Amino acid sequence: MNKQWSMFGLALLLLIIITVILLGFMVSIFNPVSWGLIVLLALVPYIHKRIVANRFVEWQDAYSVGIEAIDNDHKKLLNLINQLQTAAHYQTDPQYEREAFDALVDYTKTHFQREEELMESHSYPAFTAHKAEHAAMIAKVDALMQRYHDQPHDTIEEAVQYLKKWLINHINGTDQAYSGFLHDKGVR
Repeated sequence: MNKQWSMFGLALLLLIIITVILLGFMVSIFNPVSWGLIVLLALVPYIHKRIVANRFVEWQDAYSVGIEAIDNDHKKLLNLINQLQTAAHYQTDPQYEREAFDALVDYTKTHFQREEELMESHSYPAFTAHKAEHAAMIAKVDALMQRYHDQPHDTIEEAVQYLKKWLINHINGTDQAYSGFLHDKGVR
């Protein structure tokens, strides 16, 4: 529902600006209000793009754990989160939403399995705690998936926000903690 109101609001704003411009030109072609609104109208796509861009997550070198396979997984997860963000923000086919959500959850599980196998095979001392973080996150996402099936529009934005925040905090926190240990074991 938010997607529809967001697009409706943007369309209404553009319609009002165009109407005021036309009314201003009916008074005088030199009406400064009309010319100012033309500039505003030209800036609307740029402003909208800037606002929307803040919703997406970009890879930063600071997120790197220095292990190529894990960094590649994290990059792919961010890409999948951005796809889900696209589905949450723009009017998309419900099937696209479901597929984006499913792909993100499936790849998250694949990544967790790869990460856990790497930590376990090198006897990482905090393996159990790290695995428990993964399990808690999967439980939360599974609950969101259940709610999504009943209330897709209400749940998708909450899921995106949770996943973005969780992944960035996890990468910058506990994933950075194991990176030095694994580097000492020769893992790159």
